[in-house]
Amino acid sequence: MDKNSNVYTFIYASVMVILVAAILSLAALNLKPFQNRNIEIEKKQNILASVNVQTTALNAEKVYAEKVIKSFVVNTKGETVDGDAFTVDLKEEHEQPADKQLLPVFECKLDNGIKFIVPMRGTGLWGPIWGYVSFDSDMNTIYGASFDHQGETPGLGAEIATKAFQAQFKGKQIYDAQGKFVSITVAKSNETAPENHKVDAISGGTITSKGLQKMLKVDLGKYNAFFKKQKNLEGNE
Repeated sequence: MDKNSNVYTFIYASVMVILVAAILSLAALNLKPFQNRNIEIEKKQNILASVNVQTTALNAEKVYAEKVIKSFVVNTKGETVDGDAFTVDLKEEHEQPADKQLLPVFECKLDNGIKFIVPMRGTGLWGPIWGYVSFDSDMNTIYGASFDHQGETPGLGAEIATKAFQAQFKGKQIYDAQGKFVSITVAKSNETAPENHKVDAISGGTITSKGLQKMLKVDLGKYNAFFKKQKNLEGNE
């Protein structure tokens, strides 16, 4: 076949495309276990960050195994149900009716007591946002928080992933004096809210701030029955 012909060029290009596609597919298949492991390690780091325990990719698994003593799944009635808390996909759960959703809980043992950690997922300006919030045994006072995002604007919405923003949540409460669930207000400068239920919004990141506020209210609200049951258990001990 004439190497200068159009047919030869077409066949050569087709073979190369197929060959490159096969190589890329094989590489992706071989890399998948490593990618999954990295995702798992990062998730453990984020869970630990919500109780103010900072780790590296090298020691995260060891620290997680030492600190997280228990994990389980509950429903919106606060009942323990079957499921693996670590592998629950909140994106998939949010597509289910609220009363069918699986709600993960992680118990973390620290020097100053047991902390309860719950995950959440919401929407920012440019895409999904997510995070973990930990609570003291009163199931009301926030011990720590860790948030992240997929594509928020650096210096604006992306600030939810900074320690300075997250540090505001420590000591805030999600129930008022009458025991009513009120969540946390992410307040702009012209908004008012009780100090123990409020953190400052991100300057210039209003949509992301309000997306995070909604995420907190919706996802923490699903744990309301569990929080109250757990609080009663703690009170009876």
